[in-house]
Amino acid sequence: MTSRSTRGQLAIPGGRFAMGDHFGEGYAADGEHLVHDVRLSPFHLDATAVTNAAFATFVKATGYVTDAERWGSSAVFHLAFHGDRADVLTSVEGAGWWLGVRDACWRRPEGPGSGVGDRANHPVVHVSWNDAQAYAAWAGKRLPTEAEWEYAARGGLEGARFPWGDELRPGGRWPLNIWQGRFPTRNTLEDGFLTTAPVKSFRPNGHGLWQMVGNVWEWCSDRFDPEAYRHAAPVDPTGPTEGHAHVMRGGSYLCHESYCYRYRVAARSSNTPDSSSGNLGFRCAS
Repeated sequence: MTSRSTRGQLAIPGGRFAMGDHFGEGYAADGEHLVHDVRLSPFHLDATAVTNAAFATFVKATGYVTDAERWGSSAVFHLAFHGDRADVLTSVEGAGWWLGVRDACWRRPEGPGSGVGDRANHPVVHVSWNDAQAYAAWAGKRLPTEAEWEYAARGGLEGARFPWGDELRPGGRWPLNIWQGRFPTRNTLEDGFLTTAPVKSFRPNGHGLWQMVGNVWEWCSDRFDPEAYRHAAPVDPTGPTEGHAHVMRGGSYLCHESYCYRYRVAARSSNTPDSSSGNLGFRCAS
């Protein structure tokens, strides 16, 4: 009988791995450059990102209101926006492809004119770190540590660039959901998706985990510090004890090598715990 804490999860064996950027491709500000040995105890991880259907069950059971719903807006990619132009409250300076959209939230991921009725098996988005923590606690789970996330994403391939190896498109096929074309004005949709894809759209990695890179960013439990690796514990690290932002991993459907080469397993980024956007989700560990 599967316990509640491991339902929908896969057992990830403990072990030792070299964490960090093995190719010198990371951004200096992200602090992924220091390759260091880490040893992890066994743990469980959700096979997929948390879906709209699963999050809806949580909301129905608890009445939970997300940060985006409380704030009354969230960030939507400009080509995906659905609604009246009056619903666009702001655009992000220096990143005009992000629009602050009234009433954008997990229920209305592209704005007031959108919905998730036909996307039950897509990853839930517009969830903050706070929201992800609340869901995980309700489910009897937790967010993965950054080290657990990278170890799991590697799928048993030591030092590889992606969960399947070093080549982005083995056999000429797209094995992940990222941006193709010229960012941010033209997506050729070669992988079939402008925004999120169903959580099992591409082949799983060596641990049986689906879409650890691309599709949506995933929150980790750790606080973010670009110097974190220099002070990390060698066994079961949990990240810095101070810092306001939290780690995000995996990249998203908006990542493109020209500006956001973060769909590599070593890549890391961060955001504040109450931030949300149309490309940010999570999966749980236990």
